[in-house]
Amino acid sequence: MQVLQVQLEVGADPAEVGRARRWARSRLAGSGIGADEPLAETLILIVSELVTNAVVHTGCPAVLRMLLPGLPADASARTVRVEVADASARPPAPRHAHGDETNGRGLELVDGLADRWGWRPEGTGKAIWCEIDRYGVGDAGAGTFQGLAYEAV
Repeated sequence: MQVLQVQLEVGADPAEVGRARRWARSRLAGSGIGADEPLAETLILIVSELVTNAVVHTGCPAVLRMLLPGLPADASARTVRVEVADASARPPAPRHAHGDETNGRGLELVDGLADRWGWRPEGTGKAIWCEIDRYGVGDAGAGTFQGLAYEAV
């Protein structure tokens, strides 16, 4: 199995979230995950949530990493991993937003969309990671991602 790791340094400005989404889309396309695949939209939403959390809650730069299948034809490379490292050692604190609250849904979304997620200390800060298992031809759910589609803009 061949895996490609790519990373992007993200500034502390919330406007950087859009740049991170555009960068992630281009890397997904380069790994054979088409922009019109529900998996791509799900991954972009996760990137958006994790980068937003890092930038907004720490006020510091962050690093976005993606571990992608290295070759589109490599059927054994089925897991896509997204990580965002930041300078804060404070553990992530999942919240539950109520009603019309505009914050507090990010980690809930990640938990609902990812097959696995967690965090670990990294240097003086932490890295939050998640993984999504990619389904291939012949797998249950072939051509779909658990029947879900999301759009991140």
